[in-house]
Amino acid sequence: MPMQTETEQGTRSAMTEVGLKDLLQAGVHFGHQTHRWNPKMRKYIFAERGGIYLIDLQKTLRELNKARDLVHETVRNGQNVLFVCTKPQLAPIVRAEAEKAGAFYVTERWLGGMLTNFQTIKKNIRRLKELERGAEDGSFEFYTKKEQLLLEREREKLDRYLSGIKDMTRLPGLVFVVDAKKEEIAVREANRLGIPVVAIADTNADPDQLTIAIAGNDDAIRSVSLISGVLGSEIESARRESPKGAAGKDEAEVFTYSTETGEAEADSTVRKKKRPKRRPKPELIKRRLHPTDPEPGAAAGAAESAATAAEAEPAGSKADDAVEPADSKPVEKPVAKADEAPAEEADPGDAESAEPEEAREDGGSP
Repeated sequence: MPMQTETEQGTRSAMTEVGLKDLLQAGVHFGHQTHRWNPKMRKYIFAERGGIYLIDLQKTLRELNKARDLVHETVRNGQNVLFVCTKPQLAPIVRAEAEKAGAFYVTERWLGGMLTNFQTIKKNIRRLKELERGAEDGSFEFYTKKEQLLLEREREKLDRYLSGIKDMTRLPGLVFVVDAKKEEIAVREANRLGIPVVAIADTNADPDQLTIAIAGNDDAIRSVSLISGVLGSEIESARRESPKGAAGKDEAEVFTYSTETGEAEADSTVRKKKRPKRRPKPELIKRRLHPTDPEPGAAAGAAESAATAAEAEPAGSKADDAVEPADSKPVEKPVAKADEAPAEEADPGDAESAEPEEAREDGGSP
């Protein structure tokens, strides 16, 4: 471990002054009523007074020191801590401590899938940044009043739920939870992803779901303020000791998002496959043709036969064709005379008159 400066040692020693007396004055030892308890918390209970369980502060202090060491190691490795507390009376305190320590926080409502479905949350964060950028640049001035109102409502809704994790580009390295029973969904998601969970566990919580369970009062303002302040100071101390390169790891995977184009920085190496050209299928076309339409291969066959005949024709005939004068007329076909009617159109009376003529030619009487 690197040598610490005098300032860091002074800060560290000031933090170690938190002892049993401080925890007692903050009311950390008060638990829930005896009928609201979890038998798994039996090992952290000291006694029962007036129907209320009293927590063993020595074990609380021991777990608090373990939590400080884990937080210090997490921040030193370049990872961040996420504070979670959705209780209305405690949310401002946790938010202030998280902002002071430079950590992320969720104090309004835990959205389902905030960790397990972080890719979708990142899209909402990009949308929030886009709306904020548009409001600052005045890009929404050309919209109608109704559109501006809808965009502003969308921005306020996203800001209410995502303002504490707006700069979180990857999953946190540790989650600090106030009231592990109320934030059961957050604890379950962190466990599924293998993220360590440090929580203030009252006598009704389940310590088996937590990496480090700090047994204490999770309803008192002074109790939560003391514990969250200790962890926040530990984060500040670890940030000062961490190398500069570790702080830049969170800036990776930054994308710009637009409603029209989507992600601007997409992977250029991934290209869409070209669709193969469609080749005509004569048998399918023939089925769809009308009986009066020419067959699709007739025109092509005629063109091919003409080209073949032109190639097979001797050179002399081509020359004769070329010498033929321009004013030459095509040979007219013999036309039947007007008095000679075709056999199909002959009048039946003519056949009767033709019989005596044939008789005269044979030498008969007229």
